[in-house]
Amino acid sequence: MSRRLSTLLAAGTIALLTAIGVATPAAAAVSTEQKLAVLSSWTQTSASSYSAWNSARLNKSAWTEYAFDWSTDYCSSSPDNPLGFNFSLSCYRHDFGYRNYKAMGQFSANKSRLDSAFYADLKRVCATYNAIVRPACYSLAWTYYEAVSVFGSVAAVQQADLDRAARMKADAERRAALR
Repeated sequence: MSRRLSTLLAAGTIALLTAIGVATPAAAAVSTEQKLAVLSSWTQTSASSYSAWNSARLNKSAWTEYAFDWSTDYCSSSPDNPLGFNFSLSCYRHDFGYRNYKAMGQFSANKSRLDSAFYADLKRVCATYNAIVRPACYSLAWTYYEAVSVFGSVAAVQQADLDRAARMKADAERRAALR
């Protein structure tokens, strides 16, 4: 009798755990809607969206069941740190959005927002630099944004764009030193 009771309790426990979604891998499977909801929440223009994505990036194992593509080439063939401005994580998040929306067949509907989020990320990076060199950073941020907006890749950033921003930065530093 106790054996039968144990079997019934075990079966009841498994049924309960399955019902609440923790007992089997099938119960833990992520739906397309759930994946898209998380993807959307991590690819908005806000700083909180960026922070949520970055926290997940630092703890990818917690998101394994979502099967996100975390691969990146950062800023493609453009510099990740042009003139010392660190754009690498902004490029990483942009790659994350592009790769995952493409994999889900939802890229076209989201490209504009992904590019806008990229630009917002770049501007937040620029805001952390000294006001003297910040205009050069903003100029590069706009150039990187335009490259992805038009071409879908920051590989379109030209050396002339980098040279122009370097001149802006050097001029601003020279003016500041004369004060």
